[in-house]
Amino acid sequence: MMYAIALLCVVGIATGQIMFKLSASSLQRAGTIFDLKTLMILGAAFALYGITTIAWVWVLQKIELGKAYPLMALAFVLVPIGSHFILGERFQVQYFVGVAFIMFGIVLAVKS
Repeated sequence: MMYAIALLCVVGIATGQIMFKLSASSLQRAGTIFDLKTLMILGAAFALYGITTIAWVWVLQKIELGKAYPLMALAFVLVPIGSHFILGERFQVQYFVGVAFIMFGIVLAVKS
């Protein structure tokens, strides 16, 4: 159960990163931080990060940091995948090799 919540935290962090990128793009288009759309996306990203951080602290009460923290490396996998589908960013073949190494490392670290 705790690992599922930890994974939700990782998804929240990854989603927050994509929302920060969306707010940066909105800021660039609007030219001002006071644009309503920019503020709404940025505010939602901050709120998601805040909620996720509180949940992460709760998870760390139940799981050793050394066991939980490798799961955060999944953000290095989820953010580019999300950026591909949401922002239209592209991957290089090397990315998939890196993802394989990250996933192997996560499995190895969590199972140790």
